[in-house]
Amino acid sequence: MLAYRSGVFPMSDARDDPDVFWVEPRQRAILPLDGLNVSRSLARTLRRGRFRVTCNAAFAEVMAGCAAPRRETDDTWISGRITASYLLLHRLGHAHSIECWQGDELVGGLYGVGFDRVFCGESMFSRVPDASKVALCWLVAALRHANATLLDCQFMTEHLASLGAVEISQAEYLVRLRAAQSATDGAGAAALGDGVGDALADGLGVGAGVALPDGFAALLAAAAAAGSSSSPGNFIAQSLTQTS
Repeated sequence: MLAYRSGVFPMSDARDDPDVFWVEPRQRAILPLDGLNVSRSLARTLRRGRFRVTCNAAFAEVMAGCAAPRRETDDTWISGRITASYLLLHRLGHAHSIECWQGDELVGGLYGVGFDRVFCGESMFSRVPDASKVALCWLVAALRHANATLLDCQFMTEHLASLGAVEISQAEYLVRLRAAQSATDGAGAAALGDGVGDALADGLGVGAGVALPDGFAALLAAAAAAGSSSSPGNFIAQSLTQTS
């Protein structure tokens, strides 16, 4: 958590690699929360409610989906050691997932780390078209309801660029990171649930995580308040396309 607060994140070279190295890229990808590019086809998918979307319902399964190779020759940077670390972060309330379901089948999702007004996206996956994009739409909408200000995407890809991500220098990222933490610095640590969490909070100044679950719940409540004719997906599509 101290590394994330300092603008650094962990990676590994392969699934079986026991080592973890820390990354501070010269260029950083972020997704402005008012700049998500929602195409007409993606908006239609949201409105039609093709997926049932949840938050923190299957964190371990989402990590497994993200770590699965896309092709037979692919490896993954999500090693066993990294997986174990994020499962602990999830248990302590700092790592979160968004899941997309068709029936009882998990078909896509994403996960990341939240603190103060920051969410650092780690990885996403899809087993059917548009599942990860829908998860990202729900993430952005929920972060807005949680009053977050910074969504970190780490490295730029063509896929992220098509969704509205932009690239900034690491120096600019650190300025935005500090600003996103400034309003909550000194607010006290979250209730992490055990002595290890309390020690982390006391020793590293780990403040409360960004309230993604609360933002997700507020999003559902706002969609319900919009009227019976407005499904959650339709509500999200309208709110995102108004500023996209």
